Amino acid sequence: MYHKTTGYRIFNGFNLFFIAAVSLLCVLPLVHILAVSFSGKAAASANLVTLWPIDFTVDAYTKTFGNSNFLSALWISVQRTVFGTLLSMVLVTLTAYPLSKESLNFKGRSLYAWFFIFTMLFSGGLIPSYILIQKLGLINTMWALILPGAVAVWNLILMMNFFRNVPKELEEASFIDGANHITTLFRIYLPVSMPAIATISLFTMVGQWNSWFDGLIYMNDAAKYPLATLMQTIIVQQDFSNMNVDATQLQNMSQRTVNAAQIFIGALPILLVYPFLQRFFVKGIVLGAVKE
Repeated sequence: MYHKTTGYRIFNGFNLFFIAAVSLLCVLPLVHILAVSFSGKAAASANLVTLWPIDFTVDAYTKTFGNSNFLSALWISVQRTVFGTLLSMVLVTLTAYPLSKESLNFKGRSLYAWFFIFTMLFSGGLIPSYILIQKLGLINTMWALILPGAVAVWNLILMMNFFRNVPKELEEASFIDGANHITTLFRIYLPVSMPAIATISLFTMVGQWNSWFDGLIYMNDAAKYPLATLMQTIIVQQDFSNMNVDATQLQNMSQRTVNAAQIFIGALPILLVYPFLQRFFVKGIVLGAVKE
């Protein structure tokens, strides 16, 4: 039991106010985009919409979901995110397990670890990377979006440090029972590492879903753009050739409402996934920070 002084109450109140203000700053832009996407052309074009739709209409969503290029890009992003996350987690897990061992148990561990760290600090550059992808015949394929970032070294370091905090007694008991390293990894390490796996999976999913630059340079065919790349060409570069909207339709609806609808749809999948991983998120970040 401790006495809450006046200073403590003031400090606690300030913290709550600050967190609430930061939360509003994060949520209000999304609410504004949602309101614009459901607003009419005149109100959206005149920038009159704040946090509530004006002249409610769903034309922007009807046109967005009627756009074959948008649906194709959405499906490509879903495939990229699912397969890219699965491949990355498999490679990161299989690499982090041996690197988490002591040098006495794994000869040359430090050399391998520094090799991965070197690749995180220094890269070959954009042009050599493009030439490599081209020589491998991966241009205009899904693999060009997945393979270059399949082993994220930062995620590898997080997973490796988490594995190091797994009690050695569990591993020793597994070996005494006759298990090998593969069995120990899948029966001992992975079940107790679910917070770390969920956290790193979330990082990987967000990175895969939001990545747009690789699609822009590795995809010569706009029909194979992932969603983030397609939205970048439409919203940032103002290239409307991929929208499948004729001049009459552009006169009847605001481009701003269509862009807002596409932005909200693009952010929605990650917003839906995050609540299921939130209970692991904080624990995965904090666990292992203090070693007993």
